[in-house]
Amino acid sequence: MAHYVKLADEIIAEIRRESKLQGHSVAGQLAHWVRIGRTIEKSKAFDYKRICDALEGTLSPDALAPVEQDVWFDHFTANMIASGEQEKAFYAKRQKLGRGVGMSCSGELVYATKVADESG
Repeated sequence: MAHYVKLADEIIAEIRRESKLQGHSVAGQLAHWVRIGRTIEKSKAFDYKRICDALEGTLSPDALAPVEQDVWFDHFTANMIASGEQEKAFYAKRQKLGRGVGMSCSGELVYATKVADESG
């Protein structure tokens, strides 16, 4: 049975590029990388708990091995991009009060007229 996942355009482009180099289909390249990632995470040289500790702030990211730092950075940036409940509530309150909810590329204050739903 086929399953579908949403991936960022830049990830798809990277998968396509690498699949051509490796002689895999796009699905084959993705499966190959999943197997590699799983193997690395289970490796004694790679400690996923240390990455989680660094994400929670109980371990400095500087204490991680380079491959662990790469994974930490990916998780860290994904978490920084995602809006938390407090941030959503903050901007919903600003919108309700008629205050600005962001800045345009030109540096002008942006006012939202309605709260965007979860799908964008």
